[in-house]
Formats: sequence, C-alpha cells, structure tokens
Amino acid sequence: MSDEKNEIEKLIDDMISSGDELVTNLKTILPNSLFESMVLFHESNVTNLKKIKEFLNK
Repeated sequence: MSDEKNEIEKLIDDMISSGDELVTNLKTILPNSLFESMVLFHESNVTNLKKIKEFLNK
C-alpha cells in the first residue's frame, strides 16, 4: 500500500505542476476575464488535490 500511496502522491504533485504550467501558458492566449476564471478553477483543483493528499497521509 505504501508504494501505491507514493505513486498517488507523485501523480497529485504532477497534476498540480502541470496545471500551473498550463495556466501560465494560457495567460498569453486568453483574454483577462477567461484567464482569471481559469486561475480560479485551477486554484480550486489544487485545493482539492491537496486535501486528497492530506487524507492519504492520515
């Protein structure tokens, strides 16, 4: 189970960093209003992913 937990944590970290990169790249393409919505959506996802990661560490 420990290996599976480590894989899930790694996947979560990868999802967060990929999302950060995507949001950064979209900043140059999207109008400000859409970009702000994308940032809020990404922040919500990061919060949820961190909660999942925290739950795994209980």
